[in-house]
Amino acid sequence: MNLVDILFPKFCLGCRMKNYFLCPACLGKVRLVRQICVECEKPSVDGFTHIKCKRPWGLDGAVSIWEYEKVIRQSILKLKYNFAYEIADELAVYTVHYLKTNVHALPSNTILVPVPLYMRRERWRGFNQSERIGKIIAEKMGWNFSPEQVVRKSSTVPQVELRGKQRKMNLKDVFALNSSKKLNGASIVVFDDVMTTGTTLKEVGRVLKRGGAGEVWGLTLSR
Repeated sequence: MNLVDILFPKFCLGCRMKNYFLCPACLGKVRLVRQICVECEKPSVDGFTHIKCKRPWGLDGAVSIWEYEKVIRQSILKLKYNFAYEIADELAVYTVHYLKTNVHALPSNTILVPVPLYMRRERWRGFNQSERIGKIIAEKMGWNFSPEQVVRKSSTVPQVELRGKQRKMNLKDVFALNSSKKLNGASIVVFDDVMTTGTTLKEVGRVLKRGGAGEVWGLTLSR
Protein backbone atom coordinates (compact mmCIF):
# COMPACT_ATOMS: atom_id res chain seq x y z
CA MET A 1 0.00 0.00 0.00
CA ASN A 2 1.42 3.38 -1.02
CA LEU A 3 1.15 6.72 0.79
CA VAL A 4 -1.82 7.86 -1.31
CA ASP A 5 -3.77 4.73 -0.33
CA ILE A 6 -3.02 5.39 3.34
CA LEU A 7 -3.99 9.07 3.25
CA PHE A 8 -6.94 8.65 0.89
CA PRO A 9 -8.23 5.06 1.21
CA LYS A 10 -10.56 3.80 -1.49
CA PHE A 11 -14.08 2.74 -0.55
CA CYS A 12 -16.84 1.48 -2.83
CA LEU A 13 -19.38 4.21 -3.48
CA GLY A 14 -22.15 1.66 -2.98
CA CYS A 15 -21.24 -0.55 -0.02
CA ARG A 16 -18.02 1.02 1.36
CA MET A 17 -15.91 -2.07 0.63
CA LYS A 18 -12.22 -1.21 0.77
CA ASN A 19 -9.93 -0.94 -2.28
CA TYR A 20 -12.71 -0.18 -4.80
CA PHE A 21 -14.74 2.76 -5.99
CA LEU A 22 -17.06 0.34 -7.78
CA CYS A 23 -16.90 -3.14 -6.30
CA PRO A 24 -18.03 -6.06 -8.50
CA ALA A 25 -21.03 -6.80 -6.26
CA CYS A 26 -22.42 -3.26 -6.47
CA LEU A 27 -21.72 -3.00 -10.17
CA GLY A 28 -23.62 -6.26 -10.64
CA LYS A 29 -26.73 -4.58 -9.22
CA VAL A 30 -26.76 -1.96 -12.00
CA ARG A 31 -29.04 -2.88 -14.88
CA LEU A 32 -27.55 -3.31 -18.34
CA VAL A 33 -29.30 -1.31 -21.04
CA ARG A 34 -31.02 -2.77 -24.07
CA GLN A 35 -29.37 -1.51 -27.25
CA ILE A 36 -31.46 0.88 -29.33
CA CYS A 37 -31.31 2.72 -32.64
CA VAL A 38 -29.85 6.13 -31.82
CA GLU A 39 -32.29 7.86 -34.20
CA CYS A 40 -35.71 6.39 -33.32
CA GLU A 41 -34.75 5.00 -29.88
CA LYS A 42 -36.47 1.68 -30.59
CA PRO A 43 -34.72 -1.66 -29.90
CA SER A 44 -31.94 -2.55 -32.31
CA VAL A 45 -29.69 -5.58 -32.56
CA ASP A 46 -26.20 -4.61 -31.32
CA GLY A 47 -27.08 -0.90 -31.49
CA PHE A 48 -27.11 -0.59 -35.28
CA THR A 49 -28.98 2.41 -36.67
CA HIS A 50 -32.04 1.03 -38.48
CA ILE A 51 -31.75 1.19 -42.27
CA LYS A 52 -34.91 3.29 -42.49
CA CYS A 53 -33.47 5.71 -39.89
CA LYS A 54 -30.12 6.24 -41.63
CA ARG A 55 -29.13 9.83 -42.34
CA PRO A 56 -26.39 11.10 -44.69
CA TRP A 57 -24.14 12.31 -41.86
CA GLY A 58 -25.68 10.16 -39.11
CA LEU A 59 -24.16 7.58 -36.80
CA ASP A 60 -23.98 3.99 -38.02
CA GLY A 61 -24.82 2.81 -34.53
CA ALA A 62 -24.34 3.41 -30.83
CA VAL A 63 -23.61 1.20 -27.83
CA SER A 64 -24.26 1.97 -24.17
CA ILE A 65 -23.65 -0.37 -21.26
CA TRP A 66 -25.33 0.51 -17.96
CA GLU A 67 -28.45 2.30 -16.82
CA TYR A 68 -27.67 5.68 -15.29
CA GLU A 69 -28.38 4.52 -11.74
CA LYS A 70 -26.89 3.34 -8.45
CA VAL A 71 -23.11 3.06 -8.28
CA ILE A 72 -22.63 3.97 -11.95
CA ARG A 73 -24.49 7.25 -11.49
CA GLN A 74 -22.59 7.94 -8.27
CA SER A 75 -19.24 7.28 -9.91
CA ILE A 76 -19.92 9.46 -12.96
CA LEU A 77 -21.11 12.36 -10.80
CA LYS A 78 -18.16 12.04 -8.43
CA LEU A 79 -15.78 11.83 -11.37
CA LYS A 80 -17.20 15.01 -12.92
CA TYR A 81 -17.62 17.13 -9.84
CA ASN A 82 -15.25 15.75 -7.19
CA PHE A 83 -12.24 15.08 -9.41
CA ALA A 84 -11.66 11.48 -8.28
CA TYR A 85 -9.44 10.50 -11.20
CA GLU A 86 -8.97 6.86 -10.17
CA ILE A 87 -12.67 6.22 -10.71
CA ALA A 88 -12.03 6.73 -14.43
CA ASP A 89 -9.51 3.90 -14.41
CA GLU A 90 -11.95 1.46 -12.79
CA LEU A 91 -14.76 2.47 -15.16
CA ALA A 92 -12.47 1.90 -18.14
CA VAL A 93 -11.47 -1.60 -17.01
CA TYR A 94 -15.09 -2.66 -16.47
CA THR A 95 -16.06 -1.16 -19.83
CA VAL A 96 -13.36 -3.05 -21.72
CA HIS A 97 -14.38 -6.32 -20.09
CA TYR A 98 -17.98 -5.77 -21.18
CA LEU A 99 -17.02 -4.80 -24.73
CA LYS A 100 -14.78 -7.82 -25.19
CA THR A 101 -17.36 -10.28 -23.93
CA ASN A 102 -20.63 -8.79 -25.19
CA VAL A 103 -20.16 -6.38 -28.09
CA HIS A 104 -19.26 -7.46 -31.61
CA ALA A 105 -20.64 -4.67 -33.80
CA LEU A 106 -18.05 -1.95 -33.14
CA PRO A 107 -15.41 -1.69 -35.89
CA SER A 108 -12.16 -3.38 -34.81
CA ASN A 109 -9.69 -1.23 -36.73
CA THR A 110 -10.87 2.08 -35.40
CA ILE A 111 -10.00 5.40 -33.80
CA LEU A 112 -11.56 6.38 -30.47
CA VAL A 113 -12.43 10.09 -30.31
CA PRO A 114 -13.58 11.40 -26.92
CA VAL A 115 -16.20 14.15 -26.86
CA PRO A 116 -14.20 17.32 -26.12
CA LEU A 117 -14.84 19.76 -23.31
CA TYR A 118 -14.57 23.49 -23.82
CA MET A 119 -11.02 24.46 -22.81
CA ARG A 120 -12.15 26.71 -19.93
CA ARG A 121 -14.19 23.93 -18.35
CA GLU A 122 -11.39 21.42 -18.85
CA ARG A 123 -8.90 23.76 -17.14
CA TRP A 124 -11.31 24.26 -14.24
CA ARG A 125 -11.94 20.54 -13.85
CA GLY A 126 -8.32 19.63 -14.49
CA PHE A 127 -9.10 16.90 -17.01
CA ASN A 128 -11.69 15.64 -19.49
CA GLN A 129 -13.30 12.53 -17.98
CA SER A 130 -14.22 11.14 -21.41
CA GLU A 131 -10.66 11.58 -22.58
CA ARG A 132 -9.15 9.87 -19.54
CA ILE A 133 -11.51 6.89 -19.67
CA GLY A 134 -11.37 6.75 -23.47
CA LYS A 135 -7.59 6.57 -23.57
CA ILE A 136 -7.55 3.45 -21.38
CA ILE A 137 -10.36 1.84 -23.36
CA ALA A 138 -8.52 2.48 -26.63
CA GLU A 139 -5.26 1.03 -25.30
CA LYS A 140 -6.90 -2.13 -23.97
CA MET A 141 -9.07 -2.61 -27.09
CA GLY A 142 -6.13 -2.11 -29.46
CA TRP A 143 -7.68 1.01 -30.99
CA ASN A 144 -5.98 4.22 -31.99
CA PHE A 145 -6.72 7.24 -29.79
CA SER A 146 -7.19 10.78 -31.10
CA PRO A 147 -8.29 13.27 -28.40
CA GLU A 148 -7.65 16.27 -30.65
CA GLN A 149 -9.59 15.03 -33.68
CA VAL A 150 -12.56 17.23 -32.79
CA VAL A 151 -12.45 20.56 -30.96
CA ARG A 152 -15.18 22.38 -29.03
CA LYS A 153 -15.36 25.98 -30.21
CA SER A 154 -17.49 27.44 -27.45
CA SER A 155 -19.05 26.82 -24.07
CA THR A 156 -22.67 25.65 -23.86
CA VAL A 157 -25.39 25.10 -21.32
CA PRO A 158 -25.11 21.53 -19.90
CA GLN A 159 -27.34 19.26 -21.97
CA VAL A 160 -28.94 17.81 -18.86
CA GLU A 161 -30.57 21.19 -18.22
CA LEU A 162 -32.31 21.24 -21.62
CA ARG A 163 -35.12 19.37 -23.32
CA GLY A 164 -36.13 18.40 -26.85
CA LYS A 165 -35.12 20.78 -29.62
CA GLN A 166 -33.18 22.92 -27.15
CA ARG A 167 -30.54 20.21 -26.93
CA LYS A 168 -29.96 20.23 -30.68
CA MET A 169 -29.84 24.03 -30.91
CA ASN A 170 -27.50 24.18 -27.93
CA LEU A 171 -24.86 22.16 -29.80
CA LYS A 172 -25.37 23.59 -33.29
CA ASP A 173 -21.97 24.40 -34.81
CA VAL A 174 -20.22 23.93 -31.45
CA PHE A 175 -17.86 21.17 -32.66
CA ALA A 176 -15.31 21.41 -35.45
CA LEU A 177 -12.83 19.05 -37.06
CA ASN A 178 -9.16 19.66 -36.35
CA SER A 179 -7.94 20.55 -39.85
CA SER A 180 -4.53 18.96 -39.23
CA LYS A 181 -6.08 15.55 -38.51
CA LYS A 182 -7.00 13.84 -41.80
CA LEU A 183 -9.59 11.07 -41.67
CA ASN A 184 -9.57 9.56 -45.16
CA GLY A 185 -12.45 7.14 -44.58
CA ALA A 186 -11.30 6.00 -41.14
CA SER A 187 -13.67 4.16 -38.80
CA ILE A 188 -14.41 6.15 -35.64
CA VAL A 189 -15.89 5.44 -32.21
CA VAL A 190 -17.07 8.63 -30.50
CA PHE A 191 -16.89 8.18 -26.73
CA ASP A 192 -18.77 9.97 -23.94
CA ASP A 193 -19.76 9.07 -20.39
CA VAL A 194 -23.57 9.39 -20.59
CA MET A 195 -26.09 9.40 -23.43
CA THR A 196 -29.54 10.86 -22.96
CA THR A 197 -31.05 11.76 -26.33
CA GLY A 198 -27.78 11.11 -28.20
CA THR A 199 -27.60 14.70 -29.46
CA THR A 200 -23.94 15.17 -28.48
CA LEU A 201 -22.80 11.92 -30.09
CA LYS A 202 -24.77 12.66 -33.25
CA GLU A 203 -23.37 16.17 -33.57
CA VAL A 204 -19.76 15.00 -33.17
CA GLY A 205 -20.46 12.15 -35.59
CA ARG A 206 -21.86 14.60 -38.14
CA VAL A 207 -18.70 16.70 -37.97
CA LEU A 208 -16.51 13.61 -38.42
CA LYS A 209 -18.48 12.25 -41.37
CA ARG A 210 -18.54 15.59 -43.12
CA GLY A 211 -14.78 15.70 -42.57
CA GLY A 212 -14.16 12.41 -44.36
CA ALA A 213 -14.73 9.66 -41.79
CA GLY A 214 -16.21 6.35 -42.91
CA GLU A 215 -18.11 4.28 -40.35
CA VAL A 216 -18.87 6.22 -37.15
CA TRP A 217 -20.29 4.73 -33.94
CA GLY A 218 -21.14 6.17 -30.55
CA LEU A 219 -20.07 4.55 -27.28
CA THR A 220 -21.13 5.57 -23.76
CA LEU A 221 -20.84 4.08 -20.31
CA SER A 222 -24.43 4.81 -19.45
CA ARG A 223 -27.79 5.81 -20.86
